[in-house]
Amino acid sequence: MSQNVPAEYEPIEFTSEGTRCAGSLYRPDESLTTGDPPVVVMGNGFGLPRQAGLPAVAQRLTEHGLAAMTFDYRSLGESGGEPRNVVIPFRQLVDWQAAVGHARTIDGIDGDYIGVWGFSMGGGGAFVTAAREDVNAYVGQNPVLDGMRAILYITRQMGPVYGLRTTAAGIRDLARKWTGQEPYYIPIWGNYPEDLPALPTKGSKKGHEAAVGPEADDPLVNRCAARVFLTFGLYRPVSEAGRINCPALLVEGARDQIAPRSAIKAAAAHLSDVKWVTYDIDHFGAFVGDTADEIVEEEAAFLERHLVEAT
Repeated sequence: MSQNVPAEYEPIEFTSEGTRCAGSLYRPDESLTTGDPPVVVMGNGFGLPRQAGLPAVAQRLTEHGLAAMTFDYRSLGESGGEPRNVVIPFRQLVDWQAAVGHARTIDGIDGDYIGVWGFSMGGGGAFVTAAREDVNAYVGQNPVLDGMRAILYITRQMGPVYGLRTTAAGIRDLARKWTGQEPYYIPIWGNYPEDLPALPTKGSKKGHEAAVGPEADDPLVNRCAARVFLTFGLYRPVSEAGRINCPALLVEGARDQIAPRSAIKAAAAHLSDVKWVTYDIDHFGAFVGDTADEIVEEEAAFLERHLVEAT
């Protein structure tokens, strides 16, 4: 699936706890709708701006008669918020709530039919949103649904030294926060052990670079405040599974080295209406792999069935 899709969109913005969040709205062609289209709110993965991989997926959704709204979390991309590049999962849940609230108010959109779609950590944010908000469908693409399981999964692959180094980096960053200094940043992707990337597993650097595109080498994009390592283990979207009442699609990568299967399995066991599919891909394969088109088509057809055909 090409990541350089010339998709047309309308810039939008909303506020989350008083901070401006930037977004993009993609509308379907009028020939594909008989009225105001439903909308899918889309959130990206760990530290990624909305332009990394999401426009191509959003464009595919419009071809199924759906509107799609992507957004940047606070302190990332074109959204406001200082200091920059601070990834706090619990704060991003507030951004999700604000995004869904805004989507309901957009002119020419059927705010009574809303889906949520998330990739990686965004899949966890969308999952919690599906549990707490009145939405009609959920799609998680390689979703990270349990922070502690993800940390242990990555540490088992990289070794205990990696866990010690990231914990030390988190403490260093937190000390800088307490003393009023700029964050201590580490790269999100890179070469381990010479770098200390937040996501060091095999294929992560290549996958990020393919999804992000020309900005992949920008140090202002490829960075996150290291304090995330001190709180991420407490982030457990899977615990909300019993509260989700809408149809859910879980897309798993059989070779995913970031989102552990155990968390997806635990979530699926508590969902009342779930379709769980597994593809032979790594964490980024749904964006850039050989089966990317097939995966995104499955997601789009699922959302069309539960949003467009339900109206």
